[in-house]
Amino acid sequence: MSPREVIGVDFSSRPTRRKPVVVAQGLAAGSTVKLQALHCFDTLEGFGQWLKQPGPWVGGFDFPFGLPRELVEHLGWPTQWLALMRHYAALERPAIRDTFAAFCNARPVGHKFAHRATDGPAGSSTSMKWVNPPVAYMLHAGVPLLLDAGVDLPGLLDGDKARVALEAYPGLLARELIGRRSYKNDDAAKQTAERLIARKDILAALELDRTRLNLRLKLTPAQHDALIADPSGDRLDAVLCLLQAAWAAGQAHWGLPAGFDPVEGWIVGA
Repeated sequence: MSPREVIGVDFSSRPTRRKPVVVAQGLAAGSTVKLQALHCFDTLEGFGQWLKQPGPWVGGFDFPFGLPRELVEHLGWPTQWLALMRHYAALERPAIRDTFAAFCNARPVGHKFAHRATDGPAGSSTSMKWVNPPVAYMLHAGVPLLLDAGVDLPGLLDGDKARVALEAYPGLLARELIGRRSYKNDDAAKQTAERLIARKDILAALELDRTRLNLRLKLTPAQHDALIADPSGDRLDAVLCLLQAAWAAGQAHWGLPAGFDPVEGWIVGA
């Protein structure tokens, strides 16, 4: 199989210089994934322009591509994916928060949120969550950029087949490697030695091909040190998404289950 360009994206719905969108760019060949570059974007506009460049690439993006069907049907929103995303993108964030909060407030304790079918096997937060992490806002900011760039969204929307975008989740791969240990925190007071060691352990496992993806990560010494030295974990998360994209690139139908719900989307590898 010829080498394939792959990317992994750690996304922020409100990027800044301190908390940018991070893109890991790499080359997948056989069972090896070589990290070529890390790109940081402190505006959504800058990241959106980068996405419009010609491919080819297969990318893993760390934000949800859909909403829980239970929520969508309860609200009477469109159940066709593109119409739903356009409806959602047209809402302001306060309206999203208030609508989702009202949905939760009307439900019993322990069942406040609706979930997507992929959340269980992936161990991911529901895409209607607006805080800790604000994935509802990440969907709101991220999917319109993909639509504007005209990329291909398998199972959701046909686009440029040279640029394939898949929903990824770095926590899925990180938990496989270190369990529930924390490896990152944006708060300087919580950037502990234990989290530093956890990042080292994740990278060691990736470089030694100790995951079910059967892929070995190749890094330069400088890249290795930079990933460990980032206490936010953003660069490491982009690399985890990169590996998920590389795995998907070698699978039939991008590793997505047949007939997954197009309202909800699916996390690759879940």
